[in-house]
Amino acid sequence: MRKQLLSLTFFVSCGMLAACSVTREYKKPEVILPSGYRGASQSEVDSSTDISLAKLPCKSFFTDNTLSSLIDSAVVSNTDFQVALKNIDYARQTLNAADLGVLPSLNIGVQNTRTRPSDYGVKTNRNDYTLFAGLSWEADIWGKIRSRDQSALASYLKTEEAAKAVRTRLVADVAAGYYNLLMFDAQLASSAKNLALADTTLKMIKLQFAAGQVTLLAVQQQEAVRQSIAGTIPLLEQKISVQENALSALCGKMPGPISRSKSLFSTPVADYLPSGIPAALLQNRPDIRAAELAVRVAHADMGDAKATLFPSLTITATGGFDAFKTSDWFNLPGSLYGIVQGSLVQPVFQRGQLHAKYEQTKIKREQAELDYKQSLLKAVSEVSDALVQIDKIKQQERIAEERTVTLHNAVANAGLLFKSGMATYLEIIIADTNALQADLDLATLRRQHLAAMSELYRALGGGWQ
Repeated sequence: MRKQLLSLTFFVSCGMLAACSVTREYKKPEVILPSGYRGASQSEVDSSTDISLAKLPCKSFFTDNTLSSLIDSAVVSNTDFQVALKNIDYARQTLNAADLGVLPSLNIGVQNTRTRPSDYGVKTNRNDYTLFAGLSWEADIWGKIRSRDQSALASYLKTEEAAKAVRTRLVADVAAGYYNLLMFDAQLASSAKNLALADTTLKMIKLQFAAGQVTLLAVQQQEAVRQSIAGTIPLLEQKISVQENALSALCGKMPGPISRSKSLFSTPVADYLPSGIPAALLQNRPDIRAAELAVRVAHADMGDAKATLFPSLTITATGGFDAFKTSDWFNLPGSLYGIVQGSLVQPVFQRGQLHAKYEQTKIKREQAELDYKQSLLKAVSEVSDALVQIDKIKQQERIAEERTVTLHNAVANAGLLFKSGMATYLEIIIADTNALQADLDLATLRRQHLAAMSELYRALGGGWQ
């Protein structure tokens, strides 16, 4: 009776110890965020809602069918994204193993012991055959196993968020590459148009030269202008091919042409959508959520390391059949045997390794918290930069459009004046050159405008839904 009471007391004590924990409850790091982004409109700053274009799915934000198709292809075939998905599968296996950490381990085996006794010692049987099953269970004292489970869960969730972050970057990169293609197309069309205009001007000057109205210098200068314009065409064709190859690689395909269903200036710019408030980044941006989960992982690892400084309780049980001959295994109950053992071990001196590991995990947690705060600071800065860039590009684009109209009117007027003898060939050349450069600049600004909107979409956390 006394032995039974002692055993009961032992197991009750094990249960009470298993309910203990040496780790403090996890608390999310506090970061003070501004009420609005720098560069946001006053109406957005005054608004307290978290409505944001980051909530829009890709197909709702990128309305170009060709671009949507490229994004879908990249999500399916891009190798970087596929690696990120494999990281999720890897972390899931670790999580599945950690979920079983509270269960006992079980082993079965067969053992044969052969002994040669001393001629002068105790005589023992030379052969002993054992068929056994061993059960071992470590009580979750101080929450060590729970900490490992929490670490595995946070690591798994972190890989999911990391994959989403890869997708948001992938979507933005595909969009930027596609807008580059549209810009090169517009610049190529503008160069071809201006080349045709330069040919017409050259014919006019040659006629004037034949009539003795201008010198050979005028013809040579116009030929040089035409050659300069013609030289931009193969360069732009090269850039188009290189960009198509880069887009193909992003989509996980071999280099090849990319079809375009819309021109640069027919692609709408969705810069009327709200950016929301900075607090929404905590939920919308997967890289920020991944950084916060990294803090959770570090916190759980710290709890695991601290728990190793305290006693560990292990209960083992072994039982099976034991006989001098295997044929006697099933002569029950004589062949049965069993052993139950409980051990409570307190580390005393481990050359400072356990304490050093605990201190290292504390530093790792502090580093993870700093990384989380830095990721928030970076995210708010990225959104603010994108908003300012969009606002200033819109102003530049309006001016560039007016300048393009003015210069093209100047080209038409210069042609009429030249025919009537009221303008020189130099004025024709200058007007043509300025008009071409204005067209190229306007195409560049439109591409920057579209790319800035896609970057804002990424910075706000859009593109992974």
